[in-house]
Amino acid sequence: MARNIQSLERAAAMLRLLAGGERRLGLSDIASSLGLAKGTAHGILRTLQQEGFVEQDDTSGRYQLGAELLRLGTTYLDVHELRARALVWTDDLARSSGESVHLGVLHQQGVLIVHHVFRPDDSRQVLEIGAMQPLHSTALGKVLSAYDPVAHSEALESDRKAFTDRTVCDLDDFEHVLDITRARGYAADVEETWEGVASIAAPIHDRRRMPVGAVGVTGAVERLGRDGELRPELIAAVRDCARAVSRDLGAGRF
Repeated sequence: MARNIQSLERAAAMLRLLAGGERRLGLSDIASSLGLAKGTAHGILRTLQQEGFVEQDDTSGRYQLGAELLRLGTTYLDVHELRARALVWTDDLARSSGESVHLGVLHQQGVLIVHHVFRPDDSRQVLEIGAMQPLHSTALGKVLSAYDPVAHSEALESDRKAFTDRTVCDLDDFEHVLDITRARGYAADVEETWEGVASIAAPIHDRRRMPVGAVGVTGAVERLGRDGELRPELIAAVRDCARAVSRDLGAGRF
């Protein structure tokens, strides 16, 4: 059995201690609570402080959780905020486009669907919340790969499987697709993942102008396209929806 790394265990215990209450803690309080020598506790605190996980009050010298740790800790909550902010806009997009709408975020080496609005007709449909989609072939995945450096790395390191004869798998070709996506502000998937299915997606940014997700429409190729091209009004509607959600998240105008 692999041995745990003691310094990491102590750092984790220290962070839990600081997260356990609202008050700041001094070096002596932290060291005594964890049964550590002051020198050991101070060394761990200094490292955590350098990484932004802990902050020290200039006046009292006491410690509290840092902004970087709080940012990382709210990543999961941000997904719920993203979904809440997108509810009205995705409903509007489904009504105006007549197609199903998906909201996706990066998860491991794929796109996690966190919200799905059914196509507004009487057809039988399956709820896809919680489903995973590939990064390299779907419109949602391409958008995330184009705008999010982490998603980009995941897409490059993943097995870019060919789902159809249209799937772009070659690395240079894929990078070219991402360049096009960034240049025009949206991504497309025309039978690259599923035969007969097309999708259009655009990026969503938060108040820090960081990419936090993507929204898109999905439907039959013959409905999303016209004369061999994707319908420009659908592209505009998807981009408008993404901008509206971004504004609600505090990103301002893009």
